[in-house]
Amino acid sequence: MVPLPVRARGNPRWLAQSARRVLGVVLAGGLSGAAPALAMNANEGRAAPSAQAAAILRIVRQRMAADHLRAVIVRVTIDGKEVVTEAMGESITGVPATKDMHFRNGAVAISYVATLLLQLVDENKVSLDDKLSRWLPDIPNADRVTLGQLARMTSGYRDYVIGNDAFDKVLLENPFRQFEVQDLLAYADLQTLLYEPGTSWNYAHTNYILLGLALETITGQTIPALMQERIFTPLKLRNTLDPGGTPAIAPPVLHAFSSERRQSLGLKAGTRFYEESTYWNPSWTITRGAVQTTTIHDMATSAEAIGTGRLLSPESHRLQIAPKLRGFGRPIEGCATCATLSDFYTYGIGIVLSGPWLLQNPLFSGQAGVMAYLPSKKIAIAVAVTFNEEAFDPSGAYGNSADDIFREIGAYLAPGEAPPVKPQANTH
Repeated sequence: MVPLPVRARGNPRWLAQSARRVLGVVLAGGLSGAAPALAMNANEGRAAPSAQAAAILRIVRQRMAADHLRAVIVRVTIDGKEVVTEAMGESITGVPATKDMHFRNGAVAISYVATLLLQLVDENKVSLDDKLSRWLPDIPNADRVTLGQLARMTSGYRDYVIGNDAFDKVLLENPFRQFEVQDLLAYADLQTLLYEPGTSWNYAHTNYILLGLALETITGQTIPALMQERIFTPLKLRNTLDPGGTPAIAPPVLHAFSSERRQSLGLKAGTRFYEESTYWNPSWTITRGAVQTTTIHDMATSAEAIGTGRLLSPESHRLQIAPKLRGFGRPIEGCATCATLSDFYTYGIGIVLSGPWLLQNPLFSGQAGVMAYLPSKKIAIAVAVTFNEEAFDPSGAYGNSADDIFREIGAYLAPGEAPPVKPQANTH
């Protein structure tokens, strides 16, 4: 799951076509470099809620048209109070998208897994400096890698998804395949690290697969049980669900469609290709038990909860969102997601830092999303989108339009702390 994703998650084939292209998607979410269409005058104070809602919906409509979006569901709150919640477009032909529709939350679950780890740190059950070998001694190089390095993606483990042609082929041949954890780790080449742990950074799904296994060993509980007890129940996330290891989505469903298998199927240029991807199996995306579905209300609640550290001690919250890795890392030959982290994209502990904003931005299987929070102004933004056929380029590639929408809304609501826009020149 690339958020991309990080993450985040896009089709492995087109993400792996070149390191430069991948980093543009992974670290930028496919964002266009255009300046936001609207902005509030900082000297005029906050606009009336109805005016804010109208401006936000105007941003959404403009982006829907520009990016050829099939559906957009959006929710914005300030200090916990609703500014707007709306759904536009269609789920399937003749069926309008609605505000209560369920969709996959992807990399949002990474922030939950990281929060579980930090809760155990708060309870003095583990340390971020504990070696993975304490819990998973049979994993290659576990005696060199710490739990904190897994959580920050500085372990040096290779990704089993991006840049992995063998995994790419298997996944695209059968997107309904159920992957088990051991299947995924077999593609990760755990015996060979990209760099000495803690000396660089690379986005790797592998880290959170291993971290999930470690958390289960540490607690003696499954990830679904931990999520329910420590995340869903205290946050009242009644519509964030674990489908029991299946690709099921509870109704009502926001359907997704994609052209991303075009190249893998060997289709001739100009041949139309657009297929339903709603129930493609997401078992490859994250640790078992963290493959989830959600709604726009729950995603906005999660943005605020993670952004304020509601489930953590003040110290652990500061650790989670600290820009410690900004300027850290380097490109490495043969590694599609090795990069120097920047103001546009820095990794915390299971959360992305983009300027002053905290976020996760999943992208995979014809759907995209963002949950984002600005602590200084208590703004939470949640967006979920699906795509029309025209949104995919001739290779089947597509960008994270939910990320675009978030950045324009963020710039409108907080012009003095606008989310950074993607650099035009590749600085990675």
